[in-house]
Amino acid sequence: MSSFPGPGFRFYEVQDLLAAYAAHDYTFTDSPEAPGPALSAYLRIVSKDPQRATTAVQQLDDLLRTGLHSPEIADDVALLPKIEPVSGRSVENCLRIIRDHLIHRIGHPAPEAQLLPQNGWEYRERFPELSQFLGGYFHQDFFDEYTSHGEAVDDYLAGASETDRNQLVRDIAELCALTATDRDLKEAASILGMEVSPPTGVGVRQWLADVSGIVSRHTGGQ
Repeated sequence: MSSFPGPGFRFYEVQDLLAAYAAHDYTFTDSPEAPGPALSAYLRIVSKDPQRATTAVQQLDDLLRTGLHSPEIADDVALLPKIEPVSGRSVENCLRIIRDHLIHRIGHPAPEAQLLPQNGWEYRERFPELSQFLGGYFHQDFFDEYTSHGEAVDDYLAGASETDRNQLVRDIAELCALTATDRDLKEAASILGMEVSPPTGVGVRQWLADVSGIVSRHTGGQ
């Protein structure tokens, strides 16, 4: 789930694509032969939602056709993360290399990634609602806002749509399935924004399972 403007902003998917590079030192490292770490992360994400790759290609075509320095899109370009090309390449050339890799992926779909994400951007994209849930309710100011974990969960349920709740249940199930150890799960939860421990005597895996059950029952009762 992107933190940037969504549909309605002319280059919203390119903006999210470039955010992957911002998480990898703000540098284009792709070659015509192989994607670098940032683009590899983005390709893993769009393997779950191929339409995003198609949208990214369309927006890259629009961006390159109009021109990065065109006054027509100056305000839009100003919102894009500033990613630096490697020596000897222009930004436009780097964007064309990205486009070629996206076109290849569209023509040769890959199975959804069964590995844990490699950075915070990929975690948030892979588990969007769990990131919203943990980062939005179990942050460092948790004890200033809530008297218990249950109260925070109730607060989330009061404002979450059925779509959000269903996504949270899916995110929890997928993350728990991907993490082989409780240590891995605890680290993943921290990356996703959880800054407080679960209730006393309850491990992260059990607590997330409990949350999933509560959310599922709440959804079923609507």
